[in-house]
Amino acid sequence: MTPPSAAAAPLRVAIVTHVVDRNDGQGRVNHEIVAAALAAGCDVTLVASRVAQAWRDDPRVHWHAVPEARLPTALLRYQAFAIASGWWLARQRHRFDIVHVNGFITWARADVNTAHFVHHGWLASGHYPYRLRDGARAAYQWVYTRLNARLERMAFRRARAVVAVSPRIVAELRATGVPEAGIEVIPNGVDTAEFAPGRVCRARFRLPAGVPLLLFAGDLRTPRKNLDTVLAALAQVPEPVALAVAGQAAGSRYPRMAAELGLAQRVYFLGHVADMPALMRSCDALVFPSRYEPMGLVVLEAMASGMAVLTARSTGAAGLVPPDAGVVLDDPDDAVALAAAIRRLTADPGALRRMGMAGRAAMLAQGWDAMGERYLQLYRRLARRAEPAPPHAHLQAHQPDTDMTLKGDTR
Repeated sequence: MTPPSAAAAPLRVAIVTHVVDRNDGQGRVNHEIVAAALAAGCDVTLVASRVAQAWRDDPRVHWHAVPEARLPTALLRYQAFAIASGWWLARQRHRFDIVHVNGFITWARADVNTAHFVHHGWLASGHYPYRLRDGARAAYQWVYTRLNARLERMAFRRARAVVAVSPRIVAELRATGVPEAGIEVIPNGVDTAEFAPGRVCRARFRLPAGVPLLLFAGDLRTPRKNLDTVLAALAQVPEPVALAVAGQAAGSRYPRMAAELGLAQRVYFLGHVADMPALMRSCDALVFPSRYEPMGLVVLEAMASGMAVLTARSTGAAGLVPPDAGVVLDDPDDAVALAAAIRRLTADPGALRRMGMAGRAAMLAQGWDAMGERYLQLYRRLARRAEPAPPHAHLQAHQPDTDMTLKGDTR
């Protein structure tokens, strides 16, 4: 039996990730796990490069900072983090009951590994665009994805439990060799207080008033998010429908593409937007037909904000979109189908509002608290399994037979 002092001891958790912050997709998930763990009395250590000020100031949080390496590519920077964090954890592992990592992020073994993105799944999606022979940038992406697919496979197989952030990731994890019995599905949460219907403030973002306004939000450095199909669809939709684009456009081809399609006056490139809740309250519908998206937190945030959603089955969050809250396309690259959906929805403002209300209602049960509690339940189960056996447990397992032998032996 575990001594009372051990049973009452707080769970010691180490979370390994690049960023722990509210304004980062994966970082936001880990931010909320930290909040849930602290609320449950856990001892929390963060092995990360960037941590939200709230956790830096919290005396209950221990931060082992891994400085961001000044190396020329993400591939090398991530390897530098993996080596540094792995070396530190190898010496400190005895201090933790649970080590929680995210994909391949460290060379250390983990108890819990959350699969936010599966590079093997991206390669096998049918939409992977890079080829070794297509120039230096494409060759780099080709090498980057394949190397990460191999490293992730190793990391997932070494973990005691792998968390899929959407049901679609389960099949991808199984394809990498992870047994289904070792997979736990915990969808990401959404802050339904922060992302909620409210006052429209288009003037703040220099967006047009009185017109149907779509929103695209994502990383414009990769074709995976699929802004090109959104622009091609918008070109088939008559004015005055407009599009706001949240994401750094510097160096991307999309402003030029918008101009070539005659959309320069209808597409508003906003750059990085810190106040996404305010922007979402100011738009009518999210358009997000990502070619490969294991989850897609932006879809949940849009529904919580009362927006209709236009997405594709290739987005993990599509499985959480109720039929009356939006449109889910079969093919993310079908610009004709996307254009037809945009025309249909923007022609009926009442339908847009009803879809937004349905999405909002669905997200009220998808909060961060529920997600955090499910991670804590997983931590506790794994910690119990890892408890050392009581002294002489091998004898106690056969106690009746042993007692009879001792009582009958008078020598």
